[in-house]
Amino acid sequence: MSLGPVMLDLQGLELTPQDRERLKHPLVGGVILFSRNYRSPEQVEALVSEIHSLRTPQLLVAVDHEGGRVQRFREGFTALPPVRELGHIYDENSKRAIRLAETSGWLMATELRAIGIDFSFAPVLDLDSGVSSVIGDRAFHSHPESVANLAHAYMVGMHRAGMAATGKHFPGHGAVAADSHLELPVDDRKLVDIQAEDMVPFERMIHYGLEGIMPAHVVFTRVDVLPAGYSSTWLRKILREQLGFQGVIFSDDLSMEGAKFVGDIVARAKMALSAGCDMVLVCNDAKAADQVLEGLGAHDDPVSHLRLVRMHGREYPTRMALAQDHTYRDAVRAVTGIA
Repeated sequence: MSLGPVMLDLQGLELTPQDRERLKHPLVGGVILFSRNYRSPEQVEALVSEIHSLRTPQLLVAVDHEGGRVQRFREGFTALPPVRELGHIYDENSKRAIRLAETSGWLMATELRAIGIDFSFAPVLDLDSGVSSVIGDRAFHSHPESVANLAHAYMVGMHRAGMAATGKHFPGHGAVAADSHLELPVDDRKLVDIQAEDMVPFERMIHYGLEGIMPAHVVFTRVDVLPAGYSSTWLRKILREQLGFQGVIFSDDLSMEGAKFVGDIVARAKMALSAGCDMVLVCNDAKAADQVLEGLGAHDDPVSHLRLVRMHGREYPTRMALAQDHTYRDAVRAVTGIA
């Protein structure tokens, strides 16, 4: 059975019979975990192992684990600072910041790989333009080249730990004040301005081998009337054709307010896939998940299948081995000292 185009969430700390039934559906290809799914490293490692055992090829297991405000697993994991701290260091000593960015990416990824998580939706490639509170210190820097340099180093660290990287939120969420979790943001800038600023980190990271991209639930009125995640102009024409991106396009959560622009959850999933997404996320709404699985219909895209299997994590150390690794201990000290 191939990996399907839908990523779902879970309600609790263990799989329920309903969870198992959903995850065996051929349209499902992955699971995203949240804080409610976490009690301890041992518990979540067992949960991930059970998810992986359900299917062949294994379902992808992902999490948002950027650091700062967005870190789903806390106790038992290193408290990762917001990556904007790396940007502040970059302004004082760029070489030190690059080293710390690679160490941070490695530490984040290796702790997750040690419990079997395939990938984190990171790094954030948005610019900290001083406008968006939902982005803010989740962004490395306000300058495009600085973001690209730090994100590249961060991705190098992730790759060293056996984890693929996913850049977000294409083509850039940092220039709008509205929070797409709560409303639909609108950006009225010209395409040429977006290309000269927000898109620079994405273009650079694609060149460096970025495996995944998540588009923003933002309407860029001078490019398309549809939010980027529903726009074939953004995803097929600009991202695929002009920028040459060959990796996975993940939708942002289709249950967010910014995603409700086009109708019910099934219509949203169909439009996102039609626009060019390889996998759509349906979170925090079990009823909506069932509606998508019932109403989406057959979906078989061999190219998407190949892209998705490349997101599986590679070999990883055990948590016990990590605890005895001096490189790991040094990384923990370095990263916790950033702030």
